[in-house]
Amino acid sequence: MSILYVSPHPDAFPSLRALIAARYGEAGEGPGWGGAHPRVSLQPPPASRTPFPPPRLPALEQGPGGLWVWGATAVSQLLWPAGLGGPGGSRAAVLVQQWVSYADTELIPAACGATLPALGLRSSAQDPQAALAALGRALSPLEEWLRLHTYLAGEAPTLADLAAVTALLLPFRYVLDPAARRIWGNVTRWFITCVQQPEFRAVLGEVVLYSGARSLSQQPGSEVPAPPKTAAQLKKEAKKREKLEKFQQKQKVQQQQPPPGEKKPKPEKREKRDPGVITYDLPTPPGEKKDVSGTMPDSYSPQYVEAAWYPWWEQQGFFRPEYGRSSVSAPNPRGIFMMCIPPPNVTGSLHLGHALTNAIQDSLTRWHRMRGETTLWNPGCDHAGIATQVVVEKKLWREQGLSRHQLGREAFLQEVWKWKEEKGDRIYHQLKKLGSSLDWNRACFTMDPKLSAAVTEAFVRLHEEGVIYRSTRLVNWSCTLNSAISDIEVDKKELTGRTLLSVPGYKEKVEFGVLVSFAYKVQGSDSNDEVVVATTRIETMLGDVAVAVHPKDPRYQHLKGKSVIHPFVSRSLPIVFDDFVDMEFGTGAVKITPAHDQNDYEVGQRHGLEAVSIMDARGALINVPPPFLGLPRFEARKAVLAALKEQGLFRGIEDNPMVVPLCNRSKDVVEPLLRPQWYVRCGEMAQAASAAVTRGDLRILPEAHQRTWHAWMDNIRDWCISRQLWWGHRIPAYFITVNDSAVPPGEDPDGRYWVSGRTEAEAREKAAKEFGVSPDKISLQQDEDVLDTWFSSGLFPFSILGWPNQSEDLSVFYPGTLLETGHDILFFWVARMVMLGLKLTGKLPFKEVYLHAIVRDAHGRKMSKSLGNVIDPLDVIHGVSLQGLHDQLLNSNLDPSEVEKAKEGQKADFPTGIPECGTDALRFGLCAYTSQGRDINLDVNRILGYRHFCNKLWNATKFALRGLGKGFVPSPTSEPGGHESLVDRWIRSRLTEAVRLSNQGFQAYDFPAVTTAQYSFWLYELCDVYLECLKPVLNGVDQVAAECARQTLYTCLDVGLRLLSPFMPFVTEELFQRLPRRTLQAPPSLCVTAYPEPSECSWKDPEAEAAFELALSITRAVRSLRADYNLTRIRPDCFLEVADEATGALASAVSGYVQTLASAGIVAVLALGASAPQGCAVALASDRCSVHLQLQGLVDPARELGKLQAKRDEAQRQAQRLRERRAASGYTVKVPLKVQEADEAKLQQTEAELRKVDEAIALFQKML
Repeated sequence: MSILYVSPHPDAFPSLRALIAARYGEAGEGPGWGGAHPRVSLQPPPASRTPFPPPRLPALEQGPGGLWVWGATAVSQLLWPAGLGGPGGSRAAVLVQQWVSYADTELIPAACGATLPALGLRSSAQDPQAALAALGRALSPLEEWLRLHTYLAGEAPTLADLAAVTALLLPFRYVLDPAARRIWGNVTRWFITCVQQPEFRAVLGEVVLYSGARSLSQQPGSEVPAPPKTAAQLKKEAKKREKLEKFQQKQKVQQQQPPPGEKKPKPEKREKRDPGVITYDLPTPPGEKKDVSGTMPDSYSPQYVEAAWYPWWEQQGFFRPEYGRSSVSAPNPRGIFMMCIPPPNVTGSLHLGHALTNAIQDSLTRWHRMRGETTLWNPGCDHAGIATQVVVEKKLWREQGLSRHQLGREAFLQEVWKWKEEKGDRIYHQLKKLGSSLDWNRACFTMDPKLSAAVTEAFVRLHEEGVIYRSTRLVNWSCTLNSAISDIEVDKKELTGRTLLSVPGYKEKVEFGVLVSFAYKVQGSDSNDEVVVATTRIETMLGDVAVAVHPKDPRYQHLKGKSVIHPFVSRSLPIVFDDFVDMEFGTGAVKITPAHDQNDYEVGQRHGLEAVSIMDARGALINVPPPFLGLPRFEARKAVLAALKEQGLFRGIEDNPMVVPLCNRSKDVVEPLLRPQWYVRCGEMAQAASAAVTRGDLRILPEAHQRTWHAWMDNIRDWCISRQLWWGHRIPAYFITVNDSAVPPGEDPDGRYWVSGRTEAEAREKAAKEFGVSPDKISLQQDEDVLDTWFSSGLFPFSILGWPNQSEDLSVFYPGTLLETGHDILFFWVARMVMLGLKLTGKLPFKEVYLHAIVRDAHGRKMSKSLGNVIDPLDVIHGVSLQGLHDQLLNSNLDPSEVEKAKEGQKADFPTGIPECGTDALRFGLCAYTSQGRDINLDVNRILGYRHFCNKLWNATKFALRGLGKGFVPSPTSEPGGHESLVDRWIRSRLTEAVRLSNQGFQAYDFPAVTTAQYSFWLYELCDVYLECLKPVLNGVDQVAAECARQTLYTCLDVGLRLLSPFMPFVTEELFQRLPRRTLQAPPSLCVTAYPEPSECSWKDPEAEAAFELALSITRAVRSLRADYNLTRIRPDCFLEVADEATGALASAVSGYVQTLASAGIVAVLALGASAPQGCAVALASDRCSVHLQLQGLVDPARELGKLQAKRDEAQRQAQRLRERRAASGYTVKVPLKVQEADEAKLQQTEAELRKVDEAIALFQKML
């Protein structure tokens, strides 16, 4: 039987971590290692069965004589249930491992360093305030992450939460007082949530948080300091020393002066230049390869780096699937990757939402291309019917004072085409600036002849099958546009009550958000009986044809079979009984207006009621008596209300929360109107689309969207596809007039009198056949309407490949591999592509759908031109001044009133404009942002941070090339030579992990995991550690070690740049082209070079990582102490106190690396039980190693004491003022609560500063 050995001490958090993991294993599917639940022992393991050296607790013995595992991390990993956050157990496994590592390397040392002095378990030489500061630094990333997350990874506790919570048990129990917990509010909330879980409570019981009663300056075991000198003495000594130092400095300066009479030579003037505006000026014709033979500029410049590469890539055909193969249909064992771009609207310019889409899609495309797959990313642009027509109409009116009707249909369409040519080029230019590796030879526009032919073919086929039909139904109608609009073009404005809104065409604002009650008199009633109804649209009562009540409502049972009298029109309204009525709402009686309300329309259908339309296409009243006839709808609202009051039928008005539908193009209030339109029957197609997801033929990721998919498919309605516009695909349907007296004339809603055809001649033949007459007796009138833009977009995956004609592209690239887009158009575009693809081709258009988040501004607001927060990606790439942003507004289609509002928004968000960030930083930042769930709150300053990362890459490669030397020749393979040092082995191991995480992240569409892995490798491992450790090696005498280091360095650069290339194509190409090649057959460009795979980079070395982790832990502790004592220019000696010989041997082996990384003097390992020299500051590197940093002789104790005493006096005065203020009479009553809380926080901070100063004074007094 397996045995878990743990410490009985209640604060032994490593053992508690293992016990909680065991509890989760018992509650789940058993421990992740597959064995039975272990028996728990509070006794140390028998010496006869333990390995050597004896294991530290917790330890797990897997059966008698079996494998031993010890250490909290390893044991917890084994005991934790499989599938709940272990390696490969979930998509969050990468995140779990990162947080577990952070807990082990950052949280535990910081937590122990802050807590142990408070418990009297460390020497008083340890500065507790410095330790608390270190704890704060360790908590900062945790606080920021938990601001948006309940747990560290996923929606339930994982190994990450277990590791971090147990690491912070001691601080929460003994150090973090209420004030500190308020500062770390998110961490505290998460900590309490976790320890309340049943598995945690079973082990920890009730966790009592620190109340703040313990004073850190009065701990058991602290030594009594020698009598301090007086403040006057300390000040006097400090002044003497300062005078002496000034005198010595003056003497030194005088010695450096030239002799009398000799002129001091003038230094050469160095030209000042901004490193951010370095440009590439070498003459390079478009399409020619960039010249990188010259010296690298001093620093990274986006303008320099991004110049010339894209035209060369395009000219060389790297983005074409034909590159490197005879034809696209040639067999490729690596497979095929095909994705079409979500075609951006031709209206205006791309925004950051498009930039996110293209950053993700291009990263995926480049990754698949580098893996050797036949890769096609097909570009295109959408004609955007309503949006484009509105923009051009506004432009036409602004510039020429003409409406489209005055201009005429053909002339207006010519204006739209001219505008399209201007804007379409800008959109493609933006895509190229973003580095998008699209095959431009296959670019298409939804109004191109090829795609237009596909639209006509689809309509005719579906019409012939009866899937498309003509019907008169309620539609969303924009009176301003004079057209039906789709649901996605309707914004829902929520009102809490009475609100006045501006409506196009009305001088005065219109009242919404009120419920008006009025009475209908019962016909034939002697008792003046009436039925009271209520409505938010009182003008529609002119179209009422009935009153509905619930069949079980006792109040109206006596009115069965009766009617009410309409006061203004000559008709009686029957009282109908219908289950849809809510008896609890209002009077329980509802007016029925079938022609102007969807629910009423359905009631009218059930009861055979007439639908009386009272509004024309422009919103003027029709089919009503004077004085209402011809009134605009909202003028009629006032007139009807006045007339009801005049007849004594008005019963009241009250505020009513409601949603007002607004056209997002015209801002007009949308009216439900009955109009004859073309519809697509969606029922069967939706069932097929839903079944494809259920079967797993189509994967939708993230999987949470599958529920939305099924809900939409299960409740789908027929799709209105006609629009009353001029710009778009004109519907290939014709109304038939038969010039034969034997055939009665037809009416619009009668589908028999409509015929579709690929040409008018074909339609005429079909009509003649239908009515049994000769073609010459048929007159045809083509429908004036155009098709909904989403209809042509729904055909995009196969229309771009030449459907319905067979072609090589169609046979190779259809179905596609992936559809990547925003989750907001899952129904409007993705679902329709799937339905039409299955219906017209018999195949799914793609195998997977990945839905990314929606970009919002830094405040979480939707991007809106009127708010001034819509950002052009080119402005982030090149930078733009605030005035430049303002100028863009003046060139937009915003109303003057909206321009001023937008300017204020820009001024608030970008007071100095947007700095130049470059394409690579923008792409990398957008992909790194996708972990924020459904919406991305984009802060441009974070993108600027990734420009600094590009500069780090630049400088690291520049240093590396100098270190490699001009004559360096890389070995033919990347395999190690066998003489690698510990740090060589360590960096190769970390590179292997970065390669694994990158490929795993790309496969799972986990882009933050990929960017984090690559960022961490380059910045924290290669630059911060390996390059620093390399400097003494490259400058040393051991040539074998230097050559091994150079080969390893080259491998890191080669593999590291290939890893980054999909996200940062420009800077990686620039740097890669400056590296020597392993072979003469190497590909010409990084974008067609093989992506690193785990099979190529298999250098995982746990032993080297474990050993080097100790070096890094010691380095972090030394750096923390140096920062606390401001030892920035001094290399202090370092003494390591170890708990056992094994740790001592390991510490000795890595002492040289510590010396380099920590800029330390001597790094010595103390003998077991030996004490460190006097005058040392102490920090904890790990639970087996403490760091003692020598301060004696490096700082002036007397001078430091003088400074500290003055600082202490000021802090005491401030604390006293705060205490007096809080003790004043009436303070708790008169002072606002927020001010009281601020005062309390200031006092806590001041008292903490005092404790820190006292500890420092005690240390320096011992050094006198």
